[in-house]
Amino acid sequence: MCRNIRPLSNFAPPATPDEVQAAALQYVRKVGGATKPSKANEEAYAVAVEAISRATQELLDALVIKAPPKDREVEAAKARARAQARYA
Repeated sequence: MCRNIRPLSNFAPPATPDEVQAAALQYVRKVGGATKPSKANEEAYAVAVEAISRATQELLDALVIKAPPKDREVEAAKARARAQARYA
């Protein structure tokens, strides 16, 4: 999995359309092999990002999760602590 793509399910508040779009963009960049597509490929990237955004949102909407939602701030603090331990 691409390191920049973060889990989006089971958070309070739910993932925003911007977060879904950002994850789709990271995925397309990884699969396409370029962070900035050439002019000839810009449209293909844009179409792929839109399709993956829709599919991702459909997935998030369809998931049935019985666990209580995770708090974004608590999860961010855990990630910062892991990063500090890793890079200290």
